[in-house]
Amino acid sequence: MKRLRFLLAGIWLTVAVTVLVAKPVDDPASLANIKDVRITHLDLHLDVDFEKKVLRGHVTLSLNNLTGTDTLILDSRGLKIQKVTTGESGQPVQYSLGEYVLHLGRPLQILITPETEMVTVYYETSDDAGALQWCSPEQTAGGSAPFLYSQSQFIEARSWIPLQDSPGVRMTYSATITVPKGYLALMAAENRQTIDSSGIYHFEMPQPIPSYLMALAVGKLEYRVLGERAGVYAEPALVEKAAREFSGTGKMVKVAEDLYGPYQWEQFDILTLPPSFPFGGMENPRLTFATPTIITGDRSLVSVIAHELAHAWSGNLVTNATWNDFWLNEGFTTYFERRITEATKGRAYASMLTKLDYDGLQAAVQRIGPENSATALKREYGARDPADFYNWIPYVKGMFFLRMLEEEFGRRRFDAFLEDYFKTHRFQSVTTEGFLEYLREHLLNNNSALERELYIREWIYEPGIPANCPVVSSPELERVANNAKQYLEETDASVIDTSGWTARHWDYFFSRLPDTLSMEQMAVLDEAFGLTESANARIQREWYQLAIHSGYGKAYTAIREYLLTVGRISLIRPVYRALASTKVGAARAQLIYESAKSGYHPMTREAIERVLGP
Repeated sequence: MKRLRFLLAGIWLTVAVTVLVAKPVDDPASLANIKDVRITHLDLHLDVDFEKKVLRGHVTLSLNNLTGTDTLILDSRGLKIQKVTTGESGQPVQYSLGEYVLHLGRPLQILITPETEMVTVYYETSDDAGALQWCSPEQTAGGSAPFLYSQSQFIEARSWIPLQDSPGVRMTYSATITVPKGYLALMAAENRQTIDSSGIYHFEMPQPIPSYLMALAVGKLEYRVLGERAGVYAEPALVEKAAREFSGTGKMVKVAEDLYGPYQWEQFDILTLPPSFPFGGMENPRLTFATPTIITGDRSLVSVIAHELAHAWSGNLVTNATWNDFWLNEGFTTYFERRITEATKGRAYASMLTKLDYDGLQAAVQRIGPENSATALKREYGARDPADFYNWIPYVKGMFFLRMLEEEFGRRRFDAFLEDYFKTHRFQSVTTEGFLEYLREHLLNNNSALERELYIREWIYEPGIPANCPVVSSPELERVANNAKQYLEETDASVIDTSGWTARHWDYFFSRLPDTLSMEQMAVLDEAFGLTESANARIQREWYQLAIHSGYGKAYTAIREYLLTVGRISLIRPVYRALASTKVGAARAQLIYESAKSGYHPMTREAIERVLGP
């Protein structure tokens, strides 16, 4: 048991946290024997080699042998194992790497005894480790120094650390990372705010976390304070812009605490990554990773930060036990994000986002298929990479499930239920069935008739959208729709009132236009609003798709530059898909991709190659 100190609402409190070993659950995405033995603490020592693009060193794992097994099996992928020892004396032991399993890697099998409490693995990563993005200087904002960052979700932690790569296993960790002098190293842990001249950095994460939240970044970075418990790291060329964009972060933390209880991680910092980062954000505890594409100058895309902050409760504090239960992370977080947005930006804006979510859910279900099991909340991935089946269903259908419960029981009662759920299960991993058991006992009062009336089973296990999905409306979007209609009738940009518009308004405006416009219609829009040269990546995504389908050649140079400089999957995949819809466009897309792919994250390359084909 560790004694932790949390700064909660400005008061220091002492809280006891135990690494809880929950009832073992099979995880088809892990090769580790997590039902037999559990890692409780990880001590990592790594050197960062930018020249060879590898990490090398060792990791010491503290064990809880649940069944007295004589074998520890760890997940690994592409790791070069040098030796394995046990105990503080470092006694060498036998180990072997099993056969490669598609997607999952190779099991590292280590001979132990029932009394073994500590195992140390000496290893080196491969230069193509799936979790690690080694950015050249040209791929950074500053353009003068390389940059390294990790992305461990979903099952990529095993490509840079041999461990039990399952969200059902939680552990504390410490680390010592050695980097070239003049660089700042950061982890999802307690961090320095300035460069250490020695190049040696020490880290502690006293709260138990799952493996997918292990995170590392190394670069030429500076720090700016955003509030009592918040700050931002970024390259010098971006740090002031980032600080202005995220200036409301401290307020967000307070709003989140008012909703669902104390923030349990002391500090909420943001790291602005190079453009190749494949996602909008990643909720690494204490150090959210964020794409620079949300830095727009008008704070219109900071809902990404609200989302990652919400994960401090739903995902980081209470975690899905397996990736089959992914909706427990993302559905809860999307609901929580909307509540933060409502408190910080008003109900009208939050309603607008929810209406966009509703339309997006309807479209996604139709695209995937209303009878397709991929539209169910609880999934069965089997021994496959969950990233291959990533879509927005867990996020948005999960959010509407919770919104349905809110409307049924009232916001006050539902908020109390959620706060108790987070408090009861803090620092634990939960299955869908575990949540449903808690829901029945603490909200439904074990009323099976009410459970059927609310279509609980249909929401969780069946495809499609249940009949009692909340219906939402937005006067804001109705105004945008009227603007689009009038423009199509008159081809006059003056009829479009963009006062107060954000990127999300533009999203909806484009969605109300036909797939193609005339050259005159395109030119009038572009001249009035400078869409081709927009600095907002989300507006660019929508405009460039329309430009491609309409044959608006003026945008092609900008489209190429966009695809060369942005690596966020959700922003560039639709543009590649639009290009690939014609034979000429597909050839153009392939040429652009050949130039761009070296700057993309491995996850991004895989996603785009699926669009473009062989």
